[in-house]
Amino acid sequence: MLCFTGAVSVRAQRYDRGFDLNYTTFVEKGTWMVGGSVAYSTHKNDNYQFLIIENINSNGYRFSASPMFCYMVRDNMGIGMRFAYGRNLLRVDSASLNIADIGINVKDYYSLSHDMTTMAVYRNYIPLGESHRFALFNETQLAYTFGQAKLIDNHGTSLIGTYEKSQAVSLGLNPGMIAFVNNHIAIEVNVGMLGLKYNHTEQIHNQVYTGDLKSSQINFMVNILSIGFGVSYYL
Repeated sequence: MLCFTGAVSVRAQRYDRGFDLNYTTFVEKGTWMVGGSVAYSTHKNDNYQFLIIENINSNGYRFSASPMFCYMVRDNMGIGMRFAYGRNLLRVDSASLNIADIGINVKDYYSLSHDMTTMAVYRNYIPLGESHRFALFNETQLAYTFGQAKLIDNHGTSLIGTYEKSQAVSLGLNPGMIAFVNNHIAIEVNVGMLGLKYNHTEQIHNQVYTGDLKSSQINFMVNILSIGFGVSYYL
C-alpha cells in the first residue's frame, strides 16, 4: 500500500502572516493624484577640514523639483509619471590634500551641472489597520536621466575646462509612508531602498581631448541620503 503525504506536508508549513486580502480601501479606483516635491540646500566652508583634506574654502547649492501625476487603475494601486529636474553648483576657492610628503592643492575649481529625469511609476498602498488616514506605500520607478556638466580648474599657468554629457537608465524601489491631513491633501516621506543603474558619460577637455565612462550599479541597501518629502492632492 502506497501513501503520499507531500500535499499534507506542504499545507502544514503554511503560516498566517497576518495579511488580509480584503484590506481597507485607502485610495479608490478612478482617483487622480497630482503632487510633487521641491528641495533647495546650500553650503559654505571657511577653512574647513574634512579627514585629510584641509583648508577647504568653498560654497555651492543644490536645487531640485519633481512634479508627478498618478491614476488609480485599481483600489490602492496606481500608475503614472514623474518628472525631475536638478541643478548643482560647486565653487572651490582652495583646498589641500597632504599625504606623507605628497601635497595636492586645488584652487579656483568650478562645477555647474543640471539633469532632467523622466520616470514611469507604479504605486501600491497598504493601509495601517482600518485607517483611512495613514498607510505605507511603495513606488517602483523606471527612469531615464539626461545630464550636462561644466568643470573648470585653474592650475595657475593654465586653465582646464571640461564638458560632460551623461545618460542613465535606472530601476528603483522607494517605500514610504503617507498621511492625509484632510480628504484631499496628503503629505508623504519615502526613502530609496533598491536600485539598478546604468550610466554612460562622455567628456571633452579643452575642446581637444575626449573621454568616455560606462558604469553599472546595483544597490540593495537603504539609502538614508535619498530621503524625500512631498505633498500630493487626490481628486
